[in-house]
Amino acid sequence: MAELRFIEDFPVKGVRFIDISPKLADKDDFSKIIDEMSSKVPANTDYIIAPESRGYIFGTAVANKLNIGFVPIRKPGKLPDNLVLSVDYYKEYGKDSLCLPTNTAYKNKNFYFIDDVLATGGTLEASKQLIAKCEGNFVGAGVYINIKALNNLNVNYVECE
Repeated sequence: MAELRFIEDFPVKGVRFIDISPKLADKDDFSKIIDEMSSKVPANTDYIIAPESRGYIFGTAVANKLNIGFVPIRKPGKLPDNLVLSVDYYKEYGKDSLCLPTNTAYKNKNFYFIDDVLATGGTLEASKQLIAKCEGNFVGAGVYINIKALNNLNVNYVECE
């Protein structure tokens, strides 16, 4: 069983970065994480939505396992501005923006958010705003690690050993 690694003062001073790569490299750990995350997704979900970059790792695997669509949340500048909906938000170490590729098929569809780590909840809240902008429905959220000391949010998460 692989161990998580913790890097102090990364990406900025005062932040403790959680390196999940050892868990991803261990096929048994990774499979267990995906199985548990998948088990929490409501049956009426049309799309898994996840932010780049580490959210993609879990989001695409869960979407594939459940045989449903995957919608990437992008960083600014990855697609032309006329092809995205965008929102600004705050995270534990600064301001950022997220973008969602436009698609009329998203209207009235159910979206389940997946990410690696939930810290302050800024990325989750921004993602909910993007789902609302495309006239979709937010049906829940799941993360690998929930740093409960930084938020008071009710989300599904995988218990870390």
